[in-house]
Amino acid sequence: MSFSPAIIWLIISIVLAVIELSTLGLVTIWFAIGAIVSMIVALLGANIWVQLICFILVSVVILVAVRPLAEKYINRNIKKTNIDAVIGRKLIAKTDIDNIRGTGKVDMDGSTWLAKSSIDEVTIRAGEEVVVVKVQGAKLIVERA
Repeated sequence: MSFSPAIIWLIISIVLAVIELSTLGLVTIWFAIGAIVSMIVALLGANIWVQLICFILVSVVILVAVRPLAEKYINRNIKKTNIDAVIGRKLIAKTDIDNIRGTGKVDMDGSTWLAKSSIDEVTIRAGEEVVVVKVQGAKLIVERA
């Protein structure tokens, strides 16, 4: 039993679409669209090389052109959780934050965290407002707000 190239492209596009629906990562949908275009080209009677070139070109062009826009609008309502939610928060230094002396603490949501300045030579005084720029283990990397 042999399948026509158009049926094979249809199967490939369905498989890629199912993978996209299960992951929602905006990765395989572009290739599914490329496979559909190749299916249409196959139905028009083009040889396998033309079908493959269409698949690659359409997939890459759509991936490069449309994916950034799609990610911008589709993933805009994702809420940051856990450590990601800490980055960008403004806090108050509880003690002097001095990397050379190895001191520094901030209060966040009722608990005390160790803190380190993002720039080694900068000392942040107790009571100053800081912004979390990174989390490194159990230490918050901060800079002046």
